[in-house]
Amino acid sequence: MGRQGADRKDGRETAPVRYRATVEYDGTDFAGFQVNPGTRTVQGVLEDALARLGNGADGRVDGAGRTDAGVHAEGQVIAFTYDGRLTGAELGTALDALLPPDVTIRDVRRTTAGFHPRYAARYREYRYTVWNGPRSPLRERTALGVRVPLDTAAMARAGSVFIGRHDFSTVGATDRSPVRTVMAVRVRREGRTVTIDVRADAFLRGMVRRIVAVLLEAGQGKMEMDEVRAALAGPGPALNGAMAPAKGLCLRRVALGRRPDRWNGEHEEE
Repeated sequence: MGRQGADRKDGRETAPVRYRATVEYDGTDFAGFQVNPGTRTVQGVLEDALARLGNGADGRVDGAGRTDAGVHAEGQVIAFTYDGRLTGAELGTALDALLPPDVTIRDVRRTTAGFHPRYAARYREYRYTVWNGPRSPLRERTALGVRVPLDTAAMARAGSVFIGRHDFSTVGATDRSPVRTVMAVRVRREGRTVTIDVRADAFLRGMVRRIVAVLLEAGQGKMEMDEVRAALAGPGPALNGAMAPAKGLCLRRVALGRRPDRWNGEHEEE
């Protein structure tokens, strides 16, 4: 931040500055990310914290993804404008101290004036977690408990149907532009934990949870590959619109900038 940050700190520069940051939250007690009057939202508590710092600029916080009620995030990207005297590092520390225990902010950095994470994202990656074991109150706070055995190989085969550029109307909310590009669907098991990772350029509302509902049917031997293809092709909502519960879903990563050549985030640059 150099000289500009120092100047702002001693009051000689007060022009609004645009910042981006990463936010993690437990969505259990939130009515989603987006501000909704009368309800507790992630955007709402972030904007309240900014206001408490005396921010006189537009106090709106923009997010890369509008997660639904009960959905969690590990790598939500936000942006906001700030016109106070704190440097980026000081601002991150101050904001985090004002946030409730189920939200944290990190990696606060300056960005361009017109930056909006929703439009800057080259892809988003969600993970759905299934606890495929006996009832576990702790694990099942952020995972769906499924007691019957799951065939993860069958789930992976079913997931491959969704890869590519498709009209996802049958597994998402109504949208004027329902075409999306799914880059990868991965199903893995570690012990009794099954994870489903879905990466796409963008998602329809409820899209990942509806895809997961289909994969769970396949994992229990209730859907064959041709039935999965038919579910995606329509004409009506797949499984009559059934969705996996929100508590198992987490926005893991929002990648910004140049599109990567590899799946593994360790080899990607933002």
